[in-house]
Amino acid sequence: MLFATCRVQQRGHQHFSGFAGAGIPFIVSFWHYGVIYIVYQARALPYVAMVSASRDGEYVSRILQSKGFATVRGSRNKGAVGALKGLMKEMARGKTAVLVADGSQGPARRAQAGTILLASRTGAPIVPVGWAADRYTTFRSWDRTAIPLPFARVVLWYGEPIRVPRELPSEELEEYRLRLEQALNELYEKSWQEFGRKEH
Repeated sequence: MLFATCRVQQRGHQHFSGFAGAGIPFIVSFWHYGVIYIVYQARALPYVAMVSASRDGEYVSRILQSKGFATVRGSRNKGAVGALKGLMKEMARGKTAVLVADGSQGPARRAQAGTILLASRTGAPIVPVGWAADRYTTFRSWDRTAIPLPFARVVLWYGEPIRVPRELPSEELEEYRLRLEQALNELYEKSWQEFGRKEH
């Protein structure tokens, strides 16, 4: 695959490897712009991904399943409760969840509550992730989804784990949602600043 030609520098990898190496289920959280590359980076993990219930999501789901990955279907507006239960079931089997924090339709770089709810229900830590590349291309999508070009130099940032209390009271949900949003935006900015850019 073309991503195999990229030269990758990892920052804060201990936040990721500490759980992955011990076989502890956790939640990988990231902005939608980076979904294709981050799913590729997570390919060695036994993971479950939440995929949109849309027609496009069906195509993505089939690709992931053909590679041996588990998927659940749902979005903020369709099948959210069932998707949350499906993720919890797969995590109870030892899988790591791979979740887009700003959802399948945005708005871009604004965290939705789903990741926090899943962390609260399962007790799993959230590891925020961001990346940037010196050479990349973007798609004509709502968030300008990006992928690194062949032989690009990539920086992959892992943030400190965010631990959400089990059965978090609803009035405290916003506090943790904002904490995740801030962590992801800090990683996003640090990643692109390494290549002299403010954003992708």
